[in-house]
Amino acid sequence: MSSATPQAPAPEDQRLHHPSAFEPRTLIVTILLSVIGAYIGLHLVTTLGISANTSVIGALIAMVIGRIGILGLSRFKDVHRQNLAQTAISGATFAAANALLTPIAIAWVFGRADLIWPLLIGVAVGLGIDSFVLFRAFGSRFLPASAPWPPGVASAETIKAGDQGGRRAKVLLGSGVLGLLLSWFGLSGSAAGVAFIGNVVALLMLGIGLMINQYLTILPGLADFSLSADYIPHGIMIGAGVVALGQAVGIFVRRRSRAHDVPDTGAVTPEDDAQPETGPDPALEVSRSPRELGAALGGGFGLFMLGALLLSLITGIATDMPLLALVGWIVFAAFAAFVHEIIVGLAAMHSGWFPAFAVTLIFLVLGLIVGLPEVPLMVLVGYCAATGPAFADMGYDLKAGWILRRIHSRHPGYRAYELSGRRQQYYSSIIGFAVALLMVALLWHSFFESGAIPPVSTVFADTISAGLTNPDAVKNLLLWAIPGAIIQIVGGSKRQMGVMLATGLLLTQPYACWLIFLALAIRLVVRRVRGAAAEEELSLVGAGLIAGDAIASLGQVFRGK
Repeated sequence: MSSATPQAPAPEDQRLHHPSAFEPRTLIVTILLSVIGAYIGLHLVTTLGISANTSVIGALIAMVIGRIGILGLSRFKDVHRQNLAQTAISGATFAAANALLTPIAIAWVFGRADLIWPLLIGVAVGLGIDSFVLFRAFGSRFLPASAPWPPGVASAETIKAGDQGGRRAKVLLGSGVLGLLLSWFGLSGSAAGVAFIGNVVALLMLGIGLMINQYLTILPGLADFSLSADYIPHGIMIGAGVVALGQAVGIFVRRRSRAHDVPDTGAVTPEDDAQPETGPDPALEVSRSPRELGAALGGGFGLFMLGALLLSLITGIATDMPLLALVGWIVFAAFAAFVHEIIVGLAAMHSGWFPAFAVTLIFLVLGLIVGLPEVPLMVLVGYCAATGPAFADMGYDLKAGWILRRIHSRHPGYRAYELSGRRQQYYSSIIGFAVALLMVALLWHSFFESGAIPPVSTVFADTISAGLTNPDAVKNLLLWAIPGAIIQIVGGSKRQMGVMLATGLLLTQPYACWLIFLALAIRLVVRRVRGAAAEEELSLVGAGLIAGDAIASLGQVFRGK
């Protein structure tokens, strides 16, 4: 009979179906959670200057909703609907705080309130491009799903523990309590958490950078020395960032002609989905080919140029600049936005932290060096600041979804299922972004009038106004770019040693270096004693530490500090 032939399609009830982001109940819950997430982001960034990762919070709320037996809300017992919920709330949080409010606040502090609405339109476009590039590049060899993306692991393990209970839930709860306690004493549970999850060498470089930043001034004769004032971390990041871009290009150039790559068409065929029951896990194979990666990065740069052109027109700076200068500004703005998202994304992928403020400051300084006028520079900095955070956050969310869907990796339809789930998460993120845009449009004036300004916006505006007063800045940037580039080359694209060292030098996290070193030591000892099988449990401990630290950070909203 035909039903017995190998070519017959699987029965409908045996096919993998991922929930849709636009199911009515899912959409309503998504919008409500996005409103909560956007407000949390706005509050935190204007009071503390930070944005909490609300993914875990969204997952926990979705779990609670799933226990409600009325109005069909019990559907949220499904881990994939919980994943859509946490994707939306975290996207709304970072979009509202980092990608939208912070850039337009620069114009307010700068005394150009007339540019806020045009700038809001421009940074919203940048946000959309930012998320689109990540969606198209995630799963490639440059941004693999199997990379650490630590907060994504935390979200996924929280959802899995809530679904499975038992020992996993106890381990997660215990490590979450420890993360809360560390945060209570002013220590970063996330620092220890990522060291249990991420690449050992990358996290070691991050710890070294944090240690140098914290303890350099206690050395004899260095009491008044400042790394940031001399642009040393910035120079290292520039050198490492340039090499990182070259490594990204090299990945898809070298791999393009290899026969074992994912087909360049990106089409999902039955042959692609047919996977053996034994052998390598199909989930670990790249889902974006080198050609798709090249199209994502190249197309993203082109879109950033169009966005910069639009921004120059609606802000009016195009009428104040000669044609050649305008073309140069558009190319520079697109380059800054593109490089910013790549550097921030790589740091986030390996460490769970992203130095968005520091990298934006790098391009601000470069703009001052090349002599950009104040207003075009202010617009450029706002555009640059809008990219990166959403890129990193969506990487975390897609990582969480990948972990939850990986249980079906031996199913014949896994590849189509994974890509479908990833697409639904992208839609949930877009819903979160739309809510965040509406919230910022409605609330920015009341925030700014009351003096609720993100601190980094004030730094950007004041730096632009003051200009580059350090004559040694250019020399230091170029000088320290050399070791940054060398370290990045030595580490390769998988370890990102230069980017991670610069990230540590740019961050101020008291005693975080010792938490990283201790966690790495524990991880290496446990792995040596128990073998590779211990990695899953160590990752669960790391996830709990990150989740506990995130909940503690969120608690600061309610304490009003």
